[in-house]
Amino acid sequence: MRFVSLGPVAGSEGAAPVRFNSPPMASPLSSYPSSERGANQSSATPICPSTAQSLPSSHVPSSASQPMLHHPVLPPMVPQQVLPPPAGSQASGYRGSPPISFNNSSMPFRPSYPSSAVGAYQHFPTPVGAEASGYRAALPIRFNSSPTSCPLSFHPSSDVSAHQRFPTLNNPSARPLPPVPPSDRKPVLCPPVSPSIGQQHVLPPTAYVHPQTHIPLMTSKPPPQTANLTAPRDDILPSPLGSPFPAAQSVLDPSLHGYPSRQVNPVTHAPASCTPFLAQKGGFVPPTSVGTPIGPNSGQQMQYSSMGPPVGAIQGLVEEFSSLCVGLFPGSVDPGIDIKALPRPLDGDVESSSFVETYPLNCHPRYLRLTTRAIPNSQTLFSRWHLPLGVVIHPLAEAPDGEKLPIVNFGPTGIIRCRRCKAHVNPYVTFFYHGRKWCCNLCEFLNDVPDDYLSRSDSSGGRCDAEQQLVSLKGSVEFVAPTEYMSRPPMPPRYFFLIDVSLSAVRSGMIEIVAKTIKSCLDELPGFPRTQIGFLTFDSTLHFYNMKSSLTLPQMMVVADLDDLFVPLPDDLVVNLSESRNVVDAFLDSLPFMFQDNANIESAFGPALKAACRVMSQLGGKLLIFQTTLPSLGIGCLKLRGNDPCIYGTDKEHTLRIAEDPFYKQMAAELSNNQIGVNVYAFSDQYSDIASLGTLAKYTCGQVNYYPSFQGGIHTEKFRCELTRDLTRETAWEAVMRVRCGKGLRLTTFHGHLMFSSSDLMDLPALDCDKAFGLELSLEDTLLTTQNTFIQVSLLYTSSSGERRIRVHTAAVPVVTDLGEMYRHADIGAIVSVLSRLAIEKTLSHTLEEARQTVKLIIVKALREYRNLYATQHQLGVRMIYSESLKLLPLYGLALCKSVPLHGGYADVQLDECCAAGFNMMILPVKQLMKLLYPSLTRIDHHLVKAPADADDFRNLSKQLPLAAESLDPTGLYMYDNGFCFIIWFGGMLSSEIVKNLIGGDLTCFPDLSKVNLTEFDNEVSRKLMGIIRASRENCPSDYHVCHLVRQGEQPRENTLLVANLIEDQTRGICSYVDWIQQLHRQVLQIA
Repeated sequence: MRFVSLGPVAGSEGAAPVRFNSPPMASPLSSYPSSERGANQSSATPICPSTAQSLPSSHVPSSASQPMLHHPVLPPMVPQQVLPPPAGSQASGYRGSPPISFNNSSMPFRPSYPSSAVGAYQHFPTPVGAEASGYRAALPIRFNSSPTSCPLSFHPSSDVSAHQRFPTLNNPSARPLPPVPPSDRKPVLCPPVSPSIGQQHVLPPTAYVHPQTHIPLMTSKPPPQTANLTAPRDDILPSPLGSPFPAAQSVLDPSLHGYPSRQVNPVTHAPASCTPFLAQKGGFVPPTSVGTPIGPNSGQQMQYSSMGPPVGAIQGLVEEFSSLCVGLFPGSVDPGIDIKALPRPLDGDVESSSFVETYPLNCHPRYLRLTTRAIPNSQTLFSRWHLPLGVVIHPLAEAPDGEKLPIVNFGPTGIIRCRRCKAHVNPYVTFFYHGRKWCCNLCEFLNDVPDDYLSRSDSSGGRCDAEQQLVSLKGSVEFVAPTEYMSRPPMPPRYFFLIDVSLSAVRSGMIEIVAKTIKSCLDELPGFPRTQIGFLTFDSTLHFYNMKSSLTLPQMMVVADLDDLFVPLPDDLVVNLSESRNVVDAFLDSLPFMFQDNANIESAFGPALKAACRVMSQLGGKLLIFQTTLPSLGIGCLKLRGNDPCIYGTDKEHTLRIAEDPFYKQMAAELSNNQIGVNVYAFSDQYSDIASLGTLAKYTCGQVNYYPSFQGGIHTEKFRCELTRDLTRETAWEAVMRVRCGKGLRLTTFHGHLMFSSSDLMDLPALDCDKAFGLELSLEDTLLTTQNTFIQVSLLYTSSSGERRIRVHTAAVPVVTDLGEMYRHADIGAIVSVLSRLAIEKTLSHTLEEARQTVKLIIVKALREYRNLYATQHQLGVRMIYSESLKLLPLYGLALCKSVPLHGGYADVQLDECCAAGFNMMILPVKQLMKLLYPSLTRIDHHLVKAPADADDFRNLSKQLPLAAESLDPTGLYMYDNGFCFIIWFGGMLSSEIVKNLIGGDLTCFPDLSKVNLTEFDNEVSRKLMGIIRASRENCPSDYHVCHLVRQGEQPRENTLLVANLIEDQTRGICSYVDWIQQLHRQVLQIA
């Protein structure tokens, strides 16, 4: 918040300075005492030095070659009480006040008020020259006079960078003032206290003032600056706590269509030089020009920082939040909400570029995104942040074409890591002692630099050869791991296929599609010529296949004893693909015909799974399961459940969404210990118990692909494309991942498909580029005293080429002392991603209704806390206020409550589909998850009939529309895209010519559009539509988009495919977007 005064207060008297009888003081050294090095560090432990004084005298480097990483610290002192200058008729007798005297005439600086937004005290020189000619001192103020406050004016500069240093004034006698000794407890008149947000502005009484303890700053070097920095001003003193954010502009851009405009006070607008960061702790507040006296004739408008304006001087406040008018008048029928002004993600998930520019050495957000780019410095502040504090990690995210992660090989030196916390060297470490020592930015431990990596350090604590060191330039790198990171030789890529060949599998056509797809991918499997492959089929018996290279055709061995399981020829069941290629091809060619007459309806899935685990246990690999029948024989047999509607809504409801038999969780643990990852492909038009089968993928870093009512003629292309990607995408084999945090932070909860081998080491047997994880953070009991903290993700894995590597992602994030900054720098994509994982896991132990209420309560608490920040200073009335960064939180919360995993009741969706959707959402990256929750709806008929010259210009499609029925025009053609399927909606009054060009005839000729496959015809309209579909599929290669055609009024398909997914309407028994906003706002007001 910031306050803007429209001028001096009329009727105020000129005031003289307050004098304090304090003895002369000496300037302290800005070094860290040993007591501030950390609670867990002994005196003998080497700690990262922050100044030359903290180093031994024999090791003090010269200032020209060594970093002096300390900020100029101005000591705390007792501030003054100043009255505002008069205005109007009383201004003629006004006389300015001289600088405050501390009984030390040699001090030419006068202190300003201590600003909570700045975090330090700033000093201003006495006016000199022509500007001081009319300067006359006034009588000192008496302590028994009534206190009236008026802080000095500050003029912030919009060209101040995030970590820019500023030189001191050219005054040889200028020196910082020493702190008041603790024994001097003399009564003083306290300065006006900046009102905490949500409190009244009051003037404190006379009290004893204790000097504050200096808080040490970050010992590692600050984030590097971008190249286009503005030259520092000579009249500005440096602040000990510089803001990690660039100054924001106050000139508000007009909002885009579909978004509410910022509510700006119509009377007063903030000057362009003001920044909303001024009123927050940790921000930098540049002082006013020292040569210009502040008075009624100065021609300047009084402007206040975080100290707050004088009483009665506020004539207008600028609102630094967005708001939405919500009509809650008793008896009102009109909701009072402008539907067009409701916030909507019509531009998709847009990552913030300002944070990337502020921290250019951080890893890219595609690999790591925090729920807020401002970490609280205390438990008290953290308790007021009701949203998840966490991070979304996508360690193997695909980079854009032409961009590759740099690979670093230290050779015989070995990977350089911290000896204490084992963190890897990264761009934020600091070098000392002529480059012979480096300080870990996570734990501040001082490490030795190996001789082979030695290089002189520059004045900023970096290496002189930093431009040649990729580790010093990139936040994401891959290290080639030496032999000490291998407990065994690197495993080859291994694929083992467990295929159901019962009657239902034969009828669905699944076996033929599996055989043809695998054969087409053999040449593209990664790791050639080291790749290994094996097969096992099952119905009521198990069928093993010997594919030894010396054979011409494979040998099938049948095991019928399911209780005393026997694995024949275990060494010849998984073979090298390049050596046994002819045998593998012969098997895949004959597989569809081997069981085409099979009438067996039983499934011995449990024994088959144990057999596959035994075969693969020696080296591990990836196990792909193709299942169509509910397991019915042997261990792990399952029964039909979920068909009793009475169990829904009770305390037993959650048992439907977890594994019925503990066998599956036990097998998942055994598979993970043997470095075996499981991917499940389920095909059935009946109950398959995805909750039990999905447990195998959940704990082995796998995934679940569910194809309800699978038909080969309809789902062939989708299944073939998704299986092809599974087989050909790059995979990190036998991987383990660890996340390290800076001091004061710790990890509490992990969300995703993984299993722990220790408290913080995650086992990921077969990790690929389509899986992401959510982690929750919490604060230690200690206070975070650094300007920044750090998060580092380390992934140790074996590449398909047989090379052991470590992928490291490092990110710096600022530490703040203000709750408003946390909300202002929130990442809605990361918040929704972590929140959705929390809600889905909630459904495994509670009812769906309780999970939805949990999501709603979190949103209400966050909105209430944010409202309390501004409730005192502003007349909010019936307005719903929110941070600009969280304007979409209510909408995504509604979409999450309407999603399949949280609304899969008995009458809404099948139990298997609900569980499969939950498993899928647990591993989705941020962008895909946001697209799934709020899909895109676009009208495309206008684009299809354009001139042929624009046929390939798919970016010029019509703007995305709100997901509401009123967006659908009967005369139009619309495409709905949720990242997994397309729905082409034909309006009832759509041009018959367009319909004929797309499907080859009139709609009356196709009573059931579900049987119509959209193909490309020889006309421009059809080619354009197929081009749009191909482009969309290429943008999201992880999942194949099935295209469904539906016409207006076609029930029940229209309601199932499209109408039920219009999030902003009242669907699935949950209120509309407008009603949801009203409910949230009503609860916010009730709780507040």
